[in-house]
Amino acid sequence: MNQIQTLHQQAMDLAEAAAVARLRGSVEQSVHLTRQAFEREVQAATLVASDLGAEPTRSVLHRSAASLAIECGELQAAEHLIATALAGNPPLEIAEELKDLFIQINLSQYLKRQGIDPDIKALQGLVDR
Repeated sequence: MNQIQTLHQQAMDLAEAAAVARLRGSVEQSVHLTRQAFEREVQAATLVASDLGAEPTRSVLHRSAASLAIECGELQAAEHLIATALAGNPPLEIAEELKDLFIQINLSQYLKRQGIDPDIKALQGLVDR
């Protein structure tokens, strides 16, 4: 297993452990594990970022890292990861998912700047349709 696969597998194991901790009510542990998952997935995505021929792996890793960044509240990092993924040649389905993540991040911020206090869960429901 190469370094990228190892880091990605570690990230996914940590994300799963975070979900279990969240279900058990261990919010602090869940946050800590999610942060660790995010850091590992960013490392994996960074290793393949410059290899535009490594699709769909490249965009999948960036999408996963961006999702974890959002969970961690790292919105700028998520935007950067999304932009990096879209700057390559992601498959259409993954590109659409990346764009959905971008909207999820920015729509609520846009509405707040317009003086509208958005219901985040309702907005996510609109994006997920």
